Amino acid sequence: MSTHVLGDTGVLTGRSLRHILRSPDTIITTVVTPIALMLLFVYVLGGAIKTGSDQSYVNYMLPGILLITIASGVAYTAYRLFLDLQGGIFERFQSMPIARSSVLWAHVLTSLAANLVSVAVVIGVALLMGFRTGASVASWLAIAGVLVLFTLALTWIAVIAGLSAKTVDGASAFSYPLIFLPFISSAFVPTDSMPGPVAWFAENQPVTAIVDAIRDLFAQQPTGGGIWTALAWLVAILAVAYAWAATVYRRKIS
Repeated sequence: MSTHVLGDTGVLTGRSLRHILRSPDTIITTVVTPIALMLLFVYVLGGAIKTGSDQSYVNYMLPGILLITIASGVAYTAYRLFLDLQGGIFERFQSMPIARSSVLWAHVLTSLAANLVSVAVVIGVALLMGFRTGASVASWLAIAGVLVLFTLALTWIAVIAGLSAKTVDGASAFSYPLIFLPFISSAFVPTDSMPGPVAWFAENQPVTAIVDAIRDLFAQQPTGGGIWTALAWLVAILAVAYAWAATVYRRKIS
């Protein structure tokens, strides 16, 4: 991005972040569901679930909870984008000397910042619940990189939803399948414990590759080719979502 685009994006991102700071309930609402799921799975269901691993159940399921946290958070991006679109803010921006792409990037970067805070809160609660890791600094950086890519990929999908929705409820409803997807993966139980067709889907969908890579990094175990599979999924989803969102945006403002 040029200096002009970077400057415009910085100003508009500051505007979006101020809205979140004035309404911290956005982040609070985002972390309530993942924390409730952690409490339910660890203290109610965890004792009955066999993972085939000697690590604690909170360690096993935390990667999936982090993805659910992000999937919950990006719904607010679609919601805020829809409100801006309906409120005529986009038209006002078009009449100003502002780079068009900076409007979308501001929402995306705001989503990234808010979701990273939510993820940090959830990890903090997991630590109180007994989560422990011997992950090195390099592993933590790798985990952060995977989560950032996951957030960006889902946020650009949220942008598509926010630009395409006809109602405010429709703008955020897209996130429900994304929140549900980790439940049909290796996030909470091993895939080999599932019925045949479900196990096949779970083993070959992106969430399983991402969860397994994060879990191995936390446990300081070799990721093998799993990390590259996860990255390939993330980059592919991000590229498609970005191109689709850019196309929808051009049609909306043309």
